Amino acid sequence: MSDREERPAGRSRNSGPPSPWRVEGAPTATRRRGILGWRPPGGRRFLIVVVALLAVNWYLAAHLIHHAKRVTVAYTFFVREVELGHVADVTSRDAVIQGDFRSPIRYPDNSTAGAVTARFQTIRPSFARDDLLTLLTKKHVTVDARSPDPTRPLWLVLITAILPSLVIVGLILLITRSMGGGLRALGRSRAKLYEASEHRTNFDDVAGIDEAQEELVEIVSFLRDPDRYRRLGAEIPRGVLLSGPPGTGKTLLARAVAGEADVPFYSLSASEFIEMVAGVGASRVRDLFNQAKQSAPAIVFIDELDAIGRARGGGAAQAAGHHEREQTLNQILVEMDGFSGTEGVIVLAATNRPEILDPALLRPGRFDRRVTVNPPDQDGRRRILAVHTRRVPLAAEVDLGHMASATPGMVGADLKNLVNEAAIAAARRHAQEITLADFSTALEKIVLGAERRITISPSERERTAYHEAGHAVLGMLEPGADPVRRVSIVPRGQSLGVTFQSPDSDRHAYDADYLRGRIIGALGGRAAEELVYDNVTTGAEADLDQVTRLARQMVGRWGMSEAIGLMSVVPGPMAESGLFNGGDEGASEATRELVDLEVRRIIAECYETALLRLRGNRARLESLAEALLEHETLDEESAYEAAGFDHGFQASPTQAERS
Repeated sequence: MSDREERPAGRSRNSGPPSPWRVEGAPTATRRRGILGWRPPGGRRFLIVVVALLAVNWYLAAHLIHHAKRVTVAYTFFVREVELGHVADVTSRDAVIQGDFRSPIRYPDNSTAGAVTARFQTIRPSFARDDLLTLLTKKHVTVDARSPDPTRPLWLVLITAILPSLVIVGLILLITRSMGGGLRALGRSRAKLYEASEHRTNFDDVAGIDEAQEELVEIVSFLRDPDRYRRLGAEIPRGVLLSGPPGTGKTLLARAVAGEADVPFYSLSASEFIEMVAGVGASRVRDLFNQAKQSAPAIVFIDELDAIGRARGGGAAQAAGHHEREQTLNQILVEMDGFSGTEGVIVLAATNRPEILDPALLRPGRFDRRVTVNPPDQDGRRRILAVHTRRVPLAAEVDLGHMASATPGMVGADLKNLVNEAAIAAARRHAQEITLADFSTALEKIVLGAERRITISPSERERTAYHEAGHAVLGMLEPGADPVRRVSIVPRGQSLGVTFQSPDSDRHAYDADYLRGRIIGALGGRAAEELVYDNVTTGAEADLDQVTRLARQMVGRWGMSEAIGLMSVVPGPMAESGLFNGGDEGASEATRELVDLEVRRIIAECYETALLRLRGNRARLESLAEALLEHETLDEESAYEAAGFDHGFQASPTQAERS
């Protein structure tokens, strides 16, 4: 089954009717409520900071306002200061006169506690009969035309004093809210808690991976009845590592275990532990395990464990993120060592690359059990398709067994996508059921690529037909080769045509003859172009890449060359990961040159075989190419018939030699 897919609710074999599943955030400790049910994100410290900020702002505002306001003086005092030449400028509206002294003075001047100011205002009495303008002009006082400063009301003064603090406090609250509660929230686990709700996943939703499922039945049994094991002194594995290719159903298996055991299921990706702040990953690990212990029995599921579980070390060239990852890994190791076997917490983890994990993570006492989730076989694919089509209207002609045989190598995620693409194709036709043609269309789109609507010249179209006919004819002639399922000259993906072959049953080991046959078939397009046109094009680029990789693996990894012998000289996946670059420097220069010579020899021999067989079957090549030019796409039966073979024909070694 797929790695991350949701499944409709089913009935468990070991429990009653399934209860619904719901998704919630990870539970946290009960929070005390503050004023009116609201509690500030930083607690008392936050309130202290806010009060201090308001006090400082009020003091500064009051201080600035005190120095900025005008002092009201008596009119006689004002006239005397004008006569003494202390007034610099004035402006007035009605009886109100405002102005500035040339230098700050104290008012009243006979008091030591008077205000010192350079700005003043006064009111000219209505009964005054002096010639004030003449006096101001005589003393060189500037009479301005601007309006006097308005008198600000008290509420405006208060807003001016408090508003800046309110804006700052609002920004702090906004930042803490966006950070999920401030810096303290960075250290909280972001694991999602899956509990009984509407969509409960159980083992009925898992198919095609029976071996892995059986390994996890004991986990479910322990979580349901732990005393049964403890009475005999048995301890359940503290950790179970699920490894396998992407899409094989590792995440689905973990959720099925939680659904069958009916316990809380904490799920998160390993990359969610890492943050830009140092120490956050370790803090989140501690918080996650504390939550799981509080709600035990429970399951903790860590997806993509290799994101933080890589082997430690690597020298001083690693950046700070490397050290943060190691700290997080160390904390996981400590937490798993802290289990006594009585907490009822089991750690499930999934990874696509178990070979790069730190050895300390895999030792007994941490991840005691390792479960490999392999791609399903043909029967497994049939049962997976049955799960995905439970609620899909299928036409009577659809044979899930036939679809399973036509999809070798596909995993649960691929098969789910196949069913979905077939449903989309049927909906596009406004059909009420999904037919076999819809599945064929979906399989072509997934395996061969989507059709490209491009204009191809007649000559290039003809050359493409001969190219694909060369692949197909050699695929039909080669003994033990996979049957040709479909041949098309409709442009798809990056290619102008496609020949699709797949075995009748799954293959788990490949002999040298089969691999050479694969190379001969892949070179059939290039050989057909040379045979028909006495010229070649760039159309064989992908074919040459394929045969080069295959021949190099035969020589350098699988010991299929007498010149190299039974030794591996081409780096494998573990060497490519960088784990074993220490003491082994690899093959010598002479050996690498010999590998290249052997690869070139194998490809050259296979190409000569392809040319000879196509020359001996030129009529079949021409007939198949003409059929492709007429119909563009041929299914299995039509392709064999066009090439002059009975449907299901399988060449024998003697027939291949005669051809």
